[in-house]
Amino acid sequence: IFKTSVRVYFIYFCVVAFRRKLKADLSAAFPLLSADELSELVPNKEELNVLKSYAHKGDAVTVYVLHKNPVFFEVDKKLFPTVYVLWRYPALLPAFKTWPPVLQKLTGGADLMLPGVVVPSCGLPDVKQGDSCAVTLVNNRAPVAVGTAAVSTEQMHCLGMKGRGVCILHTYMDYLWAFGDKSGPPSLPDAESEAHGENGEECEISDKEEEEVDKCVEEQHSPEETVTDQAQSCFEELSLVEQDEEKGEKNNEEEEETQDEQKTPQGTRCTTKVKFFIGIETCNPPTFSKVSSVFVLCITVALFFCRLRSFSFPEDTDVESTPLPDGEEGEIPYHPPEITTLYSVSARLEPLFLNANKRKGATLHPAEVRSIVTEYVKDNELVDENNKNYVTINPTLCDCLLEKSEYQEVVSLKWDDLFSRTLGRMQECYQAVFPGQPPIVKKGHIEPIDITVASRGSNKKVTLMKNLEVYGLDPAVVASVLQHRVQASSVLQPVPGAKDRVLVQIQGNQIQQVGKLLLDHYQIPRKYIQGLEKAPKGGKKK
Repeated sequence: IFKTSVRVYFIYFCVVAFRRKLKADLSAAFPLLSADELSELVPNKEELNVLKSYAHKGDAVTVYVLHKNPVFFEVDKKLFPTVYVLWRYPALLPAFKTWPPVLQKLTGGADLMLPGVVVPSCGLPDVKQGDSCAVTLVNNRAPVAVGTAAVSTEQMHCLGMKGRGVCILHTYMDYLWAFGDKSGPPSLPDAESEAHGENGEECEISDKEEEEVDKCVEEQHSPEETVTDQAQSCFEELSLVEQDEEKGEKNNEEEEETQDEQKTPQGTRCTTKVKFFIGIETCNPPTFSKVSSVFVLCITVALFFCRLRSFSFPEDTDVESTPLPDGEEGEIPYHPPEITTLYSVSARLEPLFLNANKRKGATLHPAEVRSIVTEYVKDNELVDENNKNYVTINPTLCDCLLEKSEYQEVVSLKWDDLFSRTLGRMQECYQAVFPGQPPIVKKGHIEPIDITVASRGSNKKVTLMKNLEVYGLDPAVVASVLQHRVQASSVLQPVPGAKDRVLVQIQGNQIQQVGKLLLDHYQIPRKYIQGLEKAPKGGKKK
């Protein structure tokens, strides 16, 4: 959640009473911390600040900062240590081990997948789903990431070590780490690495393990990104070849002797210059004894263009994707819901709809109501013989549609008056149909998207939006789009007295931009938007 910058909206000093509560919460969350260690992390007299912030997806995050370094952060009322704390106390959380190349993927926002977990000889740590855990690298038990277990340890074995393993929340080199002193992880060799390597030598990673590194994390790449990454990889390898050729013949001979001892998983001899062929081409590579830069260039270009020729664009779907504005997340195009006005049969009108088998609470379209009432009038021969525009009132219509003061006065009604009185005594409802979802029927009028302008301190204007969820809009996405469009800060706040409702606040009077976004891009009808008339009117400058 810290792969992009966080938005801090409140900072305050941690008082003594709050420190005692924080110590109690940390002691309950991390039983391995002793009293002395808790006193070091939460001192009584040293400066300890609390930062209230929002992550890039709108998640509310509380960060505790000690000596200008974040030590803990809280998400959904759950405390997590930062990498700065875990480097001092590496055994604070159960840790899963992975390969060093995976760290770059985790920093980019990916989760740790089970194929990338290195199972030690002692087995995996015992965790349950949702438990806090850390991620370490091979040959170093200093944690580099913090997250929650996606599944329990038993489920990991049942799944055959496939699927998501750890949901990453915070990593080394993300924005939360950059908020501190930006120090690197210490070197803490584990017991298993010391047993495999003598005199501090690092264990070598086989070529097969390098092939499986790309399967360790879950990422989504567009076809253009995939082709670009392959091209960049090819050019990087060519630059390495040029650097190697600049070395002396002695270094080349020593390198060739070392390379003869290395073999690929298929038993094919391969040099470091062409090792990337295994990752690019799935077929068995040929055997090489000596490799020149010209040969490497030819093979690289040939493999690269083989991939280009085999690339095909995905088939066009039936629904045309709406171009997303800058800053909006997600690839699924938004379609506004189809909103229909319905009427519910009330207890008073139930005798009028009995012949149509419509009981109390049944919802009908206005056309269905007119059809049922017309059938009832014709079946009971209530049309006035002298004037076809009038309907004679019988006892049932009298009880359903007339007031008590009209019982002795009104004998007949016009057709339009009959229909309007029927609909007026029924409870109004609405039906919202979102693409690919079942219809949603709710009582009452649908709430429009309310746009208002309020004043804050120093007479500063802010634009407020609410009820976006009613129309299937994500307030966090809308706030991000508007923030990029108008270059102004935005804040998400809960709506008082309403569950699962969020109020979007953006700096300045931005009603014009909000109206363009809702009307032009999201294509929401104007009748469902309230407050567009408050937009500032442009006048001639004097």
